[in-house]
Amino acid sequence: MLKAENITKFYQEYKALDGVNIHVPPQSIFGLLGPNGAGKTTLIRIINQIIMQDKGTIHLDGKILKREDVEMIGYLPEERGLYKKMKVGEQAIYLAQLKGMNKAEAKRRLIQWMEKFEIESWWNKKVEDLSKGMAQKIQFITTVIHEPKLLILDEPFSGFDPINANLIKNEILKLRDEGSTVMLSTHNMKSVEEICDNISLINKGKVILSGTVNEVKTKHKENIFEIQFYGPVIGFANSLWAGFQLIKHHTNEDKITIAIVKLLNDNSLNDLLKNVLDSVKIISVKEVIPTMDDLFIKLVNEKEMVHE
Repeated sequence: MLKAENITKFYQEYKALDGVNIHVPPQSIFGLLGPNGAGKTTLIRIINQIIMQDKGTIHLDGKILKREDVEMIGYLPEERGLYKKMKVGEQAIYLAQLKGMNKAEAKRRLIQWMEKFEIESWWNKKVEDLSKGMAQKIQFITTVIHEPKLLILDEPFSGFDPINANLIKNEILKLRDEGSTVMLSTHNMKSVEEICDNISLINKGKVILSGTVNEVKTKHKENIFEIQFYGPVIGFANSLWAGFQLIKHHTNEDKITIAIVKLLNDNSLNDLLKNVLDSVKIISVKEVIPTMDDLFIKLVNEKEMVHE
């Protein structure tokens, strides 16, 4: 659906993007991740034709992106941009018309969305009378109302309580299932794990990680296991010897110890279990897979250390 190839962007001497390549498959939710200042917003602005890249190409639906293709894109920026003095209904219709919709169709779809969100009573409210979360709902609607092929959502959950964040999350999933392609830029790693199909992590203008969520988590697992057992912790620890590292442990009120153990060298899980079975009674064993939060912090910190 969207492909960015070797995108490079300078602001005078500062290189904001350095040969960035991303591929957003059709009818998917793509997570564009990275710390503040990584280059995400610059890339999003290039895709939206707000600014131009110095090198590289953007392809949309297999064709080089042109300025008029912006009508096929719905963009929810992190900096919200509704006119505070305008009424909700007239503003939403006006913004839909800017995307090429006629007034009657814009009004029909707007009513549908407002009924879905149970906010019909907001039609004649001025934006300045809305809370941040209420205004965010309206801006989300104005972003999707023209049914764009590509949706770019920059921190779409900002300003929402958990109930409304979940509402928006479900709508994003529905839009994907109905044919939309979504690029999601967010710091909310829990949402990334829940709804993203693919991700790219950008830091200091370069892509440092790409793939499906499951692929990247599996690739970066570290042979760490959580073991729950009954028995003496000292006996368990002594039976590990040098082939394993006891990272941490605690015993709960039911006298079950939960231990986190890392396999060292070429030792296997079977080797670990053989060592400890004479000392304790095993209740459960599961591999510890890193969360997206874990990966984000680890990879960004590693990159920072390289640049020091």
